Formats: sequence, C-alpha cells, structure tokens
Amino acid sequence: MAHLKLENPTYSENTVEILENTKKGMGFVPNMYLKMGANTALLDAYTYSYKSFRANSGLNPVEQEVVFLSVAYENNCEYCMAAHSFVGDRMSKVPVEVTDAIRDGKPVPDEKLAALSKLTRSLTVNRGIVSQNEIDEFLAAGYSEVHVLGVIAGIGVKTLSNYANYVTDPEVDIVFAGRTWSKK
Repeated sequence: MAHLKLENPTYSENTVEILENTKKGMGFVPNMYLKMGANTALLDAYTYSYKSFRANSGLNPVEQEVVFLSVAYENNCEYCMAAHSFVGDRMSKVPVEVTDAIRDGKPVPDEKLAALSKLTRSLTVNRGIVSQNEIDEFLAAGYSEVHVLGVIAGIGVKTLSNYANYVTDPEVDIVFAGRTWSKK
C-alpha cells in the first residue's frame, strides 16, 4: 500500500484553528488529524461531518459507535478500529461484548444493534446498493427510514477518515493503543 510521507506539513490558519479546538475538546490532537490537516478541505470536511453526524444523525451515541466500528471493520482501518473501540468503551459506553463482536467479525449480541451493524456493513461493502429486504429487516428491528440516511452519513464520515488513514498511515495514538486491532 502506498503512503504519503507528509513530514512537517505546513498548516493553513483554518487547520491550525481546527487542531487547537480539537486539543481543547479532547485534551490532545489525534495523529490522524495531524495527517489529515495537511489538506484543510479534508480535515474541515471530516470534522464538520463528524460533529454533524454526532448531533444530527438520529442515532444515539452507542448506535453511532456501532456505525463507525462497522464501517472501519469493513474498510479494514486499524487506526479507526482502535480509536472507536476506545471511544466506545470510555465515552459512548458501548457494551464491550458489542464492540468486541464487531471487532472480531462475529454476531452482535444485541438484536437491534446487530441489525444496525448488518445494514451498515452491507451499505459499506456494496457502496450503497442494498436490497429492499435488507432495508425492511433494519426497519423491523425498530429503526426508521430517517435512520437509514443517518447510517449513510456515518459511512461518509468514516470513509473520509479510513481512506485518509490508508494513504497517510498515522501511528495509533497512545490513548488508543489498548484497543489496537488488525482484521483476522
């Protein structure tokens, strides 16, 4: 896999502002942000979309993490799997058995979250082309059509970061290191 070196990138004023706000909010700047910040459009699009997904997707924090983990699993993004496993454990309060099932490619032990993960994974793998049966199964689990669109928003957010991580290869931050992952 090809990687960009991006050694000592020059950051725009907009990027510097985003990085400073990230540090204020998180207490540190993730390595992924430092790499993405070499292009302001990418970092700005990611951070804006991420915040909007969190605030407006119609999914609760646990469900949002299931979406992010399911996309990262299908896209084989080691960085995002480590980061969102940590966020799921510590911030979103995803049951560890749910996080671990997604990480291991095993059935999710919660019926509703299983339906969410299944549709997210199918939409990701099939680039948005899914059957009516898949949508109906998702709706039967207690979700709405609006939630389908929220899942698509989450896939868009994670795809931005997954693709950027492939070509920039950020080191997994120490904070996330306890949840390092690789697809088996």
